[in-house]
Amino acid sequence: MRAVIGLGGNLGDPPEAFRQARARLAASAGVQVLASAPLYRSFPHGDPDQPWYWNSALLLETALDAHVLLRLLLAVEAELGRRRDGKRWAPRLIDLDLLAWGEARIHAPPDLIVPHPRLTERRFALQPFVDLWPDWRHPVYGMTAQALLQACPEPESHLHAWGDWDREPSA
Repeated sequence: MRAVIGLGGNLGDPPEAFRQARARLAASAGVQVLASAPLYRSFPHGDPDQPWYWNSALLLETALDAHVLLRLLLAVEAELGRRRDGKRWAPRLIDLDLLAWGEARIHAPPDLIVPHPRLTERRFALQPFVDLWPDWRHPVYGMTAQALLQACPEPESHLHAWGDWDREPSA
């Protein structure tokens, strides 16, 4: 099954955290990382008095069940220092969101809702998604990822392309 994982963070060195998360996922049984989206900077949701976020996404091929994949994402976050304190939209070292698991709809709240319930409202999630899988079709709205991005209500000024992150820095 193909899956798209959203990457985010605004504390520490998020591009490095993204590289570490990608490596941990690639080393996991039942997971193959197919591609990485470019790196973006985005305006913080919730409390605007915090650093802008870094965002990207990964396209995976996985034999894992969506629930197992979600547990893996949470474990990788914890390994990389993410502490969940219950505050929504708080600054964080890394955030790994299961944005899509194929074109399936899974509704198992509170832990697993796929596609991500706010995907259609978030340019910082949609743009990297489109970079990886533009013709993915939302199972509820029937729109492609590209069409969802075009219809996204979030201002374009809230997202800035930054470049590649998935290679080791050159010396």
